[in-house]
Amino acid sequence: METSVMPEMPPSDVDERRSWTQRAYGRAGDLIRFDTVEQAHLVAHLVRWVFLGAVAGALAGLSSAVFLESLSWATDFRLAHGWLLYLLPVAGLAIGAGYHYLGGTAGGGNSLIIDEIHDPTGWVPRRMAPMVFLGTVATHLFGGSAGREGTAIQMSGSLTDLASRLLRLNRADRRLMLIAAISGGFGAVFGVPIAGCVFGLEVQAVGRVRYDALVPALTASLVGDLVVRGLGVTHTRQPQLAEVHLSLGLVGKVAVAGLAFGLTSIAFSELTHGIKRLFAATIRWAPARPVIGGIGIMVLAALVGTRDYLGLSIPLITIATAGGAGIIAGAFAWKLLFTALTLGTGFQGGEVTPLFVIGATLGVTMGRLLDVPIPLMAAVGFVAVFAGAANTPLACTIMGVELFGSGALVPFAVGCVVSYIFSSHRGIYGTQRIDAPKGTALLDGKDVALTLNQVAQHRRQWLPAARRDPESHEST
Repeated sequence: METSVMPEMPPSDVDERRSWTQRAYGRAGDLIRFDTVEQAHLVAHLVRWVFLGAVAGALAGLSSAVFLESLSWATDFRLAHGWLLYLLPVAGLAIGAGYHYLGGTAGGGNSLIIDEIHDPTGWVPRRMAPMVFLGTVATHLFGGSAGREGTAIQMSGSLTDLASRLLRLNRADRRLMLIAAISGGFGAVFGVPIAGCVFGLEVQAVGRVRYDALVPALTASLVGDLVVRGLGVTHTRQPQLAEVHLSLGLVGKVAVAGLAFGLTSIAFSELTHGIKRLFAATIRWAPARPVIGGIGIMVLAALVGTRDYLGLSIPLITIATAGGAGIIAGAFAWKLLFTALTLGTGFQGGEVTPLFVIGATLGVTMGRLLDVPIPLMAAVGFVAVFAGAANTPLACTIMGVELFGSGALVPFAVGCVVSYIFSSHRGIYGTQRIDAPKGTALLDGKDVALTLNQVAQHRRQWLPAARRDPESHEST
């Protein structure tokens, strides 16, 4: 019996569309594959480091809030009782003796924290936080010229490293937590959370930004700033600059000023470090050094005839960014000298706020010379001198925007980058390592991975030899 065979029917349009869709989704699946296990690990990583960053930020915020309020009290009390300046040598003796007999490695300051980031072989000493707190408040109470950033970072670093010890974190995690501590302390004490984040990522090495610490650094800086604000501690408000109309001439003038800002940052770093070396070489008993430094500050104040350069000198910034009325041409040099003598002889405090003052007052002078609006140039100088001294052009550019508004973003960037380049391989943090030399290398490229302190040592050996035999050093 014969069976009939049904003829094959051609595919319908619906079948063809369904088949095409299936093929298309199949190809898309080959291109985009979500690994749920990997995503789960990323979520766990994010949650863990947000938590750890928040711990660092909370410690930074709480310590910075207490410190800022104490510093405000010390400044107000000193201004109301001018005779306290005459006790500055006595305060210097107490600070010097405390660090000499009790400080141990705590005297390493910010450089110790940066060194621990590079090579976490030991713990940041727990005594660092209370010692730098008391030392800095005493320095400001009796009239020393110093800042606050160094203290905030050291307190945050010491407390965060203690938390890392309690949480039993490994060396790699400790390194990231110390970066977060720097970000948290910086963001909290100045009220600049984004700049604080970038500062922590940027400051540990010249020419390198550490993205592996991005999450904890951002979290710590945000939390630190929120804690300070939540506790009612306020920051000095800076004027918001109007939108800058860019021109080639303006950019060129800012670049010229950036050169001056960079050279000034060198002067500050070299003078401060030079005073430290001189006093260490000539005065064997360390507690006597700040005594002599305190006497020197008193003499300088008498010579200048004003006490504007004592303490933080915040009013000079306010005047400079408001137009510079009454700011003398040499104001930046006086503040530089007062601060270098204070810190170089062993008093405690940061360098950053004095560098802000130096930059803002120098900006007034440069604005007058270059015929640029003085508030603009003062604001650029505010961040650019610090950019050169700390080797952190990105953080300082962002700081300019956070403090003065985005209208002068390009001048901030130009000023900070030029200052950074012309500050050479120098800076206020001697344990910064060089990851990318600035255009030309002092040691024929061998300065990569060296610290600024090591480069400075080579420079002191190289320069006398170069003067004796210039031809043998042409290659450098």
